[in-house]
Amino acid sequence: MKSSSSFSILPIVFVLLLSFHCWVTSAENHAGSADARHEDFLQCLSLHSQNTSSISKVIYTQNNSSYSSVLKSSIQNFRFLTPNTPKPQVIVTPLHVSHVQAIIKCSQNHGLEIRIRSGGHDFEGLSYVSSVPFAIVDLINMSSITVDAEEKTAWVQSGATLSQLYYRIAEKSKTLAFPAGMCPTIGIGGHLSGGGYGFMLRKFGLAADNIVDARIIDVKGRLLDRKSMGEDLFWAIRGGGGGNFGVVLAWKLKLVTVPSTVTTFTVVRTLAQNATKIIQKWQYVASKLPDDLFIDVVLLRIGNSSIEGNTTMAAVFQSLFLGGIDRLLPLMQQSFPELGLVKEDCTEMSWIQSVLHYAGFQTGDSLEVLLSRNSSTKGFFKIKSDYVKEPIPEYVFQGIYDKFYEKERQSAFIVFIPYGGKMSEIPEPELPFPHRAGNLFKILYGVAWGDDGASQRHIDWIRRLYSYMTPHVSKNPREAYMNYRDLDIGSNNKGPTSFKQASIWGKKYFKNNFNRLAHVKTIVDPGNFFKHEQSIPPLSSAWKKKDD
Repeated sequence: MKSSSSFSILPIVFVLLLSFHCWVTSAENHAGSADARHEDFLQCLSLHSQNTSSISKVIYTQNNSSYSSVLKSSIQNFRFLTPNTPKPQVIVTPLHVSHVQAIIKCSQNHGLEIRIRSGGHDFEGLSYVSSVPFAIVDLINMSSITVDAEEKTAWVQSGATLSQLYYRIAEKSKTLAFPAGMCPTIGIGGHLSGGGYGFMLRKFGLAADNIVDARIIDVKGRLLDRKSMGEDLFWAIRGGGGGNFGVVLAWKLKLVTVPSTVTTFTVVRTLAQNATKIIQKWQYVASKLPDDLFIDVVLLRIGNSSIEGNTTMAAVFQSLFLGGIDRLLPLMQQSFPELGLVKEDCTEMSWIQSVLHYAGFQTGDSLEVLLSRNSSTKGFFKIKSDYVKEPIPEYVFQGIYDKFYEKERQSAFIVFIPYGGKMSEIPEPELPFPHRAGNLFKILYGVAWGDDGASQRHIDWIRRLYSYMTPHVSKNPREAYMNYRDLDIGSNNKGPTSFKQASIWGKKYFKNNFNRLAHVKTIVDPGNFFKHEQSIPPLSSAWKKKDD
């Protein structure tokens, strides 16, 4: 059955799918001391950097004409780009290891917290916002990539983007790839720190599952690799969250081999085309399909919302198959005939072309577009996540649709991301990321809007949707994906007040791995220098005392 509809859906589908792939106290009395601390911090940076002349070129204070543009350059979520959003006293875009070492030392000496930013896709702005005086370490200048096609590895610095990595791999080989996300401007550092996934997770696991070495600067300013940091810390940084244990400067990745030809399809089904029934079947088969086949589902409202009765819900099935059409069609006919996939729905291409395709670039675009850091998906948005262990009953979807029909929900979407395959084979304790066997799929909820004045009602809406889904998702804990950071989960927006408080969101993100992460934190950063509102706390006596 071919997709057909009287609604104009393609522009909406394109925008929302692209979004999916990407997505101070008042102290007048203390002004003098704050200014002095600020100046002392800047002098300290120059004093402790081995390359004084170069660090002066990458320091941006609020008096610098480039400060605002540097701050805004990689912020994706405009919720954290308002006049009331706390701003850093200093932004440093380091060029050398010594610059980062100087920032850590001087921040400790002069009472500034630091936030570490690689791509700016942090959904809650924790990599570039703080409620206390802080500096941003923006790794944008540390973005070199070295690919060894013979060894099938790559060293990539944290400030590089996913698409820059893919470009450099494609330069060296047509059949090497890396199993990470499809949003081109995501920074490597944050993506890998939280686990990271893409359309090949059922075949090769997470991006973090394919890290074989790393270089990190710890709280003492030491540059460590896997051997010198030890296996506990190396375990923790591969999925334990960014900004927790130090500044990871670079990662050594194990590349994977893909066929010279892959196949993609995007098929849209409306309610009139049995979308709900097809989703029901998808829930039962998507995690059991061959590992080479990934099919996710995007639920959204389509049509002209200004005309009463002229909207409907649609399910968008999008796929990457590691093989050709001739293998895919019989497989789909056998396992998922309800979708009605036909040859005309499918397109064969190379893996790197599939990256361009799902990143939203035009057919025929040069691969050089992957080198750009410019994003077209910036805006106001709120994201939440869930994990599903049993198929969601069919009647539940009507309640979802009712919420999407509420006023001004044109830019909301839900994505079902299938698990199974490699994700079911890796034990939960292997990495901090625990969401493995037993999960049918992950849910991403998203809502976007046009201006800050509308923020609260849209956030309230997605919270109601999340609440509605409570009976139908994972329980004890209700799991969540760390890279889809959500401050609604057990946070007070000022950091956890106790270890017990931190455990609320910690168990949701990491399950039983949270305790091990806290033990690692206690060893490598007992003073809790690297912290933010949802950072891993140390098991210090101070924390324990608050819990008593």
